[in-house]
Amino acid sequence: MSRKKTQLQVEPRRPAAGGKQDASGRRNASGGRDASGKDGREKPQLVSGRWLLVAVCGTIAAAAFCGWLGLCLLFWQGSWQLLYHPTADAHPAAAIARTPASVGLAFDPVAFAVTDTGVPRLKGWWIPATQGARLARFTVIYLHGQDGNLGDTVDALVRLHGVGVNVLAFDYRGYGASQFARPSEAHLRQDAEWALDYLTGTRQIDAGTIVLDGTGLGANLAFEVAAEQPELGGMVVDSPMDDPMGAIFKDARARLVPARLLVWDRYDVDAAAGTVRVPLLWFERVNATGSTQGPEAYKKVASHKMLVWLNPSGDANKEAADAMSRWLDGLAVR
Repeated sequence: MSRKKTQLQVEPRRPAAGGKQDASGRRNASGGRDASGKDGREKPQLVSGRWLLVAVCGTIAAAAFCGWLGLCLLFWQGSWQLLYHPTADAHPAAAIARTPASVGLAFDPVAFAVTDTGVPRLKGWWIPATQGARLARFTVIYLHGQDGNLGDTVDALVRLHGVGVNVLAFDYRGYGASQFARPSEAHLRQDAEWALDYLTGTRQIDAGTIVLDGTGLGANLAFEVAAEQPELGGMVVDSPMDDPMGAIFKDARARLVPARLLVWDRYDVDAAAGTVRVPLLWFERVNATGSTQGPEAYKKVASHKMLVWLNPSGDANKEAADAMSRWLDGLAVR
């Protein structure tokens, strides 16, 4: 009788709770960590506090720089309004309110400096001298100041006409009915030169009989144009602005931006005065202290010149007209 062999069954040993089986089916004894001490998931990358601080500061700096650039752009676009105060026909409420006809003075509307498409850039008035006037050989280009438009100059034009000269008065671009454009020193100088070209080219007037007459900022402009046009007959200026650009550069907002790099206008009368070679008549007002010390720019003019102090309490218009008549008489015999 044969004997059956007893088969022994060996049960596999169960891994300890929490253990992790390795590639051979065994779990390590460290509760699921491999030999390198890492579990199966990657640990998240942590951002260092220093890097985060640099990133935040950089973002703030970039935002501040962009804001500053925006401020520079706004200043560049709008700073001209601190100096120039035009009224233009583009706005109905700012139309030219007066013309020479409103005081009985005959005039002809003129338009010149046409574009390639035939559109005139500048518009103004031609006021001829009274027939037989003694000084009718002279033609005055009137350069008004930085405010308003031609409608505000009628009284001054009446005074000039009373002297007995022909008068061309016009609005710069951006003023009155002239072409709309942002005023600037370069634009005003070009406009004045176009007026000269109109007289010498279209009306065939000898440059030696043309006189520039500027008031306020127009006087500063007259200096710059006369310095480049020595063939002119002469120049009359009424109270040039001592520091026109102070209206822009001394503004509180100009301290936040590089204003002198953004604005190119200068109107430097002192610099222009040193190169002026045409006869000069300069009007100034006696101030409250009664001082009659000549302006520095006047002292730098090397050509024939005359300085006249007007008393605001008297008839300044008559005094100015009489002085201009005497001065033009002197030009006529030169």
